[in-house]
This record gives sequence, C-alpha cells and structure tokens, in this order.
Amino acid sequence: MASDTEKKKALRKELLARRAALRNDVRASIDEHIAEGVFALQQYKDASVLFAYASFSDEVDTWCIIDRAWNDGKTVVLPRVVPGTRLMRWFTVSSRDELSRSAWGIEEPVIDTSREIDVSVLSKANAALALVPALAFDASCFRLGYGGGFYDTFLKDFGGYALGLGRHAFLFDELPGIEAHDLPVDGVVTELGLELSRA
Repeated sequence: MASDTEKKKALRKELLARRAALRNDVRASIDEHIAEGVFALQQYKDASVLFAYASFSDEVDTWCIIDRAWNDGKTVVLPRVVPGTRLMRWFTVSSRDELSRSAWGIEEPVIDTSREIDVSVLSKANAALALVPALAFDASCFRLGYGGGFYDTFLKDFGGYALGLGRHAFLFDELPGIEAHDLPVDGVVTELGLELSRA
C-alpha cells in the first residue's frame, strides 16, 4: 500500500500534467474569472497590503491582480526564496523593474534591504491579504503545494487573510497526507468565485 508521501508525489505529478494540458485560451479565461473573484472580495477591497507571488509557467496568473493592486494604491509585497531553507524573504515592489529572474525562471524581488519587510509585523499592523499558490486545495482549505514547505512557514507568521488561488477542477474533498505542520488558507477563489471558506 502506498504511503502518504508516495500518494502526494504521485498526485503532484498527475496535477502538473493536467495543468500543463490546459489550452492557453482556456487557462487565460479561467484565470481572468479568478482575478475578478479576488477583486470582488471585501478582503481585497479592505486590504492596504497585498502579499502576492509572481506566477510562473501555467500557475494561476497573478500579474493582473498585482497590476490592479498597484493601480488601487495598495502596497505589494513579493517573496524571494532563501536557497537551502524553507524560508522566503519579502520585499515591497512597485514595478516589475524591481524583479530579477531566479535560476528556476521565477521573477523575484532584487535584494534591497530598504524594501525588506517583516511578515508578522506588517501583516498584523495593516489590513493584509495574501495570495497563496498550490497545485490543489481540499474542502477544509488545506493545500497541496510543490513540497518545499515555504508557504507553511509563511502562514505561521502571517496575520492577515490568506487566500488560495485555484482552478475548480483542482479542488478535492480531501488531500492525502495532511500533517501537523500543514496550515490551511482562509478561503479559496476559483473561476466560480469564493468556493471554499473557513469563516
């Protein structure tokens, strides 16, 4: 019988293949509806700070959300992975000119200590919304990530509303191998709107 670790590994492989198989036009349409679902949320409207991530490859597109947040006058904060750890450093970013491409091809903030923030302090002192990536979410708002543990570490310190971005076809009743250190998000937006919520 397969272990939970083996099940998660197999499911990750399956979901990555399914995600890559989506036609570009279908993906773009779904992601546009996801963005509209984010903008409709009171948590987005109230947030003065948006903790986002630079979407990569066939992930749910975050760039239209980031652009809208800049236009709406929100402070946008993006992560930079610390190699060899489960940690991310976070920096305020006001344009894509302040990003550089990592070895994995992901756009990350350039290191500028004057723009670096403390997640716990900033998210607890302001109305903060975080966009959280995943391959899949379940009915209890737990997520299946890529296995690096970065967002479980982030969510421990984050004091605002954590919002998962997902496509409806990648929602499950229950995901395998949920562990004690795994933390759920507060809600999940798909192309159908706020589909899952712990509130």
